[in-house]
Amino acid sequence: MSEAQQQGNGAAGEATSDPTTLKEQVLEVLKNVHDPELGINIVDLGLVYGVQVERGTVHVTYTLTTMGCPIGPLIEAEMQRFLSGVEGIEHVEAEMVLRPPWTPEMMSEEAKAALGFF
Repeated sequence: MSEAQQQGNGAAGEATSDPTTLKEQVLEVLKNVHDPELGINIVDLGLVYGVQVERGTVHVTYTLTTMGCPIGPLIEAEMQRFLSGVEGIEHVEAEMVLRPPWTPEMMSEEAKAALGFF
């Protein structure tokens, strides 16, 4: 798991206004968003760089596996769709960044195993 993911990562909690618990819940919900080409969720792929929650707004910073990847709009739409159903979240801001560039080392052990990196 990347260092960016570890900030605020944990088990899914009950819906609450506590930003830490809500951040954990957001990361769990984002595991429903899959890269359609790889079939692995964006959290385990290491594509989610950060989650910040403040006053009902969640800001998700994410990247793509390659700079020219055409699925960015699809991933963002899926993030919006899944996060809109989370209690305590009124607005979702998704920001796609290219720095730092994604590398396979950012994947979870489960994702690496699923893709045959062992």
